[in-house]
Amino acid sequence: MLYRFLTADDTSAFCHKVTAALNDGWQLYGDPTYAFDASNGVMRCGQAVTKGATQPYDPNKPLGEQGKSG
Repeated sequence: MLYRFLTADDTSAFCHKVTAALNDGWQLYGDPTYAFDASNGVMRCGQAVTKGATQPYDPNKPLGEQGKSG
């Protein structure tokens, strides 16, 4: 099982990031988070996603690239 925690500022870019992960076979895991980033003065969003592993986990490979066929 692969796990990622996606984060971004509260803009449409965050929704696009989560949508891209879902379309790549990742599934939502738990509730989204929403918090104020005081050091940067912006709201930040977070969402955990998981995906069944089709190959052994490789800590040297980006998580977004793992589980892809080909």
